[in-house]
Amino acid sequence: MKTQYIAAAVLSAMLLNPLPAGAEGKNGVAAVVNGEKITVAELKDSYNALPQLKSQISFDQFYSRMVEAKATETAILQAAKKANIESTPEYKKQLDAVKKQVMSNVYIQQQVESKITDNDVKNLYNQYKKEFKPQKEMSARHILVGDEATANDIIAKIKKGESFDQLAKTYSEEKNPNLGYFTKQMMVPEFADAAFRMKKGQYSQKPIKTNFGYHIIIVDDIRDSKPISYQEAEPQLRQALAQKTAQGVLKNILDNAKIEQYQLDGKPMPKTPAAQ
Repeated sequence: MKTQYIAAAVLSAMLLNPLPAGAEGKNGVAAVVNGEKITVAELKDSYNALPQLKSQISFDQFYSRMVEAKATETAILQAAKKANIESTPEYKKQLDAVKKQVMSNVYIQQQVESKITDNDVKNLYNQYKKEFKPQKEMSARHILVGDEATANDIIAKIKKGESFDQLAKTYSEEKNPNLGYFTKQMMVPEFADAAFRMKKGQYSQKPIKTNFGYHIIIVDDIRDSKPISYQEAEPQLRQALAQKTAQGVLKNILDNAKIEQYQLDGKPMPKTPAAQ
């Protein structure tokens, strides 16, 4: 997947393809642990509850990573219940601490959400469009292998007219060769320098070595980048506004609270100068 090679992500590059329609595990079930079902719907709910993550990876990528993690979590939970962990003092102590943290988090979240309007998001998007500066971006495919000799053999096959995509299926460590559109800043330097020296339709005449292995690149298109749509940008914009608003909410809470702090010797704690 191309996100492995991102060195410095930008707003317009965070959105990837969604899960194909109709892909719903086995009759809606993602996994079964000792008879207990984990549904695709549960994983979708977890994904939808993480707007920042949604802006960075697609659901199919999230799904492939989370099925095993969720199954492991379920197996551990089943074992804990069997051991009657819920009745132990340590469990009750940690549960109380978690409840306090959740209460704080939910309060901050509700306060933040109540202060962010659709107009705030649209205004931030308009600012993004106004300040947007086009960059050269390209659409490319690549084949990734672990050694230089194999990469050279693949290049020789391409020169003989063999299909790039078929060679990717046969040899590449990443079975989807399509990287989509990216700017030079989005890729590791070795990859980016080689790719952006090429013209549309050209492919690597020698392997490109990075920390990930050896790449063969083919350039499909080159164009000037454009601002992404409001619909695509909205999750990231709301997240940016939420982070900024949360700081104000916290400041207001502290400004209106009477807080007395003491050192270990019982003397009043010196006040920390307010940040300018």
